[in-house]
Amino acid sequence: MGNQSSKTKFDTGKITGLALLTAIVVVLQVLAVLIRPSGVFNISLVLAPIIIGAALYGYKAGAWLGLVFGVVVLITDANAFLMISVPGTIITVLLKGILAGLAAGAVYKLLEKVNNLFAVIVAGIVCPVVNTGIFLLGCLVFFMDTINTWAQASGFENAGAYMILGLVGVNFLIELAVNLVLSSVIVRIIQVAKSNKKLS
Repeated sequence: MGNQSSKTKFDTGKITGLALLTAIVVVLQVLAVLIRPSGVFNISLVLAPIIIGAALYGYKAGAWLGLVFGVVVLITDANAFLMISVPGTIITVLLKGILAGLAAGAVYKLLEKVNNLFAVIVAGIVCPVVNTGIFLLGCLVFFMDTINTWAQASGFENAGAYMILGLVGVNFLIELAVNLVLSSVIVRIIQVAKSNKKLS
């Protein structure tokens, strides 16, 4: 009976936590689109709650939050790519979010027994790397003709340099730094709070 009650509390806590993180993903992505300068790709602060969810609730939660991220991006921030290829955009955007969440959760699970903080930090690195990597791969597969045109219009000698420096570049570095700080600190605080609650 006690075990069943404990399981119910955990399930309720997990559902509540995931619902809260889902709302945060939606709000952060919408805000990122609304406050960015026109014509500039926004920085995905949304990856932080994806990493947190993956660390606290597992890789399936990370995949769910990544899917939500992808759906919101499709609705709010994918017009330039949707005009080129609807299937290519949907595949790229959804896949990069889902795989980023899955990878963060899998890496965290693999390393948490070694060292919890180290596991969070590595997950915080893997998530934006996978997100950006799948985006670049999607550009190569679905959008290269347009990317070449954009590169020439922006004064880049080749599309590769434009993709790295123009499309991701500084954004990726900022995302990586922000996600590392936010996910590590917040997950650490939540886990300390859970430990204290168990002891009380």
